[in-house]
Order: sequence, then C-alpha cells, then structure tokens
Amino acid sequence: MTLLLFRDDAYLKSCDAKVLGINERGGIILDQTVFYPTAGGQPGDKGSLMVDGSPIAIATTVYDEAKNAVHVPAEPVSLAQGTPVSAALDWDNRYRNMRCHSLMHLLCAAVPFPVTGSALTEEGGRIDFDIPEGHIPIKEELAAKINGWISEDHPITTRWIAEEELDANPGLVRTLWVKPPRGSGRIRLVSIGVNDAVDLQPCGGTHLKSTGGIGRVAVAKIENKGKMNRRIRLAFAS
Repeated sequence: MTLLLFRDDAYLKSCDAKVLGINERGGIILDQTVFYPTAGGQPGDKGSLMVDGSPIAIATTVYDEAKNAVHVPAEPVSLAQGTPVSAALDWDNRYRNMRCHSLMHLLCAAVPFPVTGSALTEEGGRIDFDIPEGHIPIKEELAAKINGWISEDHPITTRWIAEEELDANPGLVRTLWVKPPRGSGRIRLVSIGVNDAVDLQPCGGTHLKSTGGIGRVAVAKIENKGKMNRRIRLAFAS
C-alpha cells in the first residue's frame, strides 16, 4: 500500500520514494507520496517525479482498486521496481485546491441541508444541496456569514475516530448519496474552529491550516437544479 503522507501534513510539497510498480495502464505506484488522488470532489494532484536528474511530468493522480495512489504520467514511461524518485507537487495547483476545499466545508456548515453533489473549480467551487422551498439562503447573507468565518481565521485540524463512533453520530455525514469509505476501522474527520465550533465532518482531502488563508469570497450564483436541488457557487473575490 502507498503511504499517503498528505493525510498527516497537507503542506508537504515533496518527498523521496521508491517505485513499487507500473500498472497495466502505465500509472506509477510509489511506496509513499505527497500527491492527493482524485476523490471526494477534489481533483488529483499534478507535478513531477525526478529520476536520475530527469523529470517525469505527472498529469494527475488517482486511486486504484486497492487504494494505492497511482501517478499518471503525461507520457508513457518505463521504470524498474525499486527505482528511487523524488516526487514534487505543482504547489500552486495544490494550494488552490486546498483553499477551495476548505471553502466548501464552510459553505456546507453555513447551509444545514443534505449535500447531493460538489466540485472544486479554479475560481472556487460549488455544492448541490437538497433544500426545500422557503429555505433558500439569501446570497448577501450567506456571503457575510462565510466571510465572517474566514476573517476570524479559525484553525482547521484533523483527527481519526473509530467507524463505530461514526455509526453513533450519523449526523456527521452531510452527503446524501456518497458515504465515507469503510473497512479500515477508522474514519478521518476535519474540524474547523476550536472544539469544532464551525464544522466537523468526515473528509479525506487536503485543507489549509486555518480559514484565513481562503481569502474573501462571493456567492456567485444560486441555481435551481430540480424540485428541491439547489446549486450554490462560490468564487474567490481576491
């Protein structure tokens, strides 16, 4: 199994690793990595692997069926098992994704309804909520609430709980259709605020150290996507 270093430190930009193998599609599997694989609405990281002084461009990262991180090269490569590499992120891309992901948790905290879908974008991101008529938020009020949390610079931390603890607290799961992966015996939680004052929910993604790094945002649009489905888009204002 690939050791996923980003789970404990999302600010690691690079690491040394060894090649475990190349799968049938040409994806590179390492013994450890700082690259986040596509999951939970967060895009997979891109960057490069340095081998004997020569870079291999990594276009994206995904999970395989065994939950190993698979680094997808921009061009086909051949690497022997055990080859040492230095893995380096496209940090500007990762940091933007961290800002977006942390922002989406604030949006989720501000709109207390089940989540039916989400996506991160270069401009910010969006979440689809199952919101009944009469409860659709006002754009200006929603923006003021989220920007208030951002300006207060709340800490963002992670911790692990047993799967049984999640079963005893089903309200922690906000997504209506997608549930946290099970089977390992534990679930990773992302907390915002001292004593979870702003938000607490299961998440395997990468986040900022505090909300202040998100920067000021605007509610770009609230769209009707069905009988009760509402899509709320947020965009960075700076």
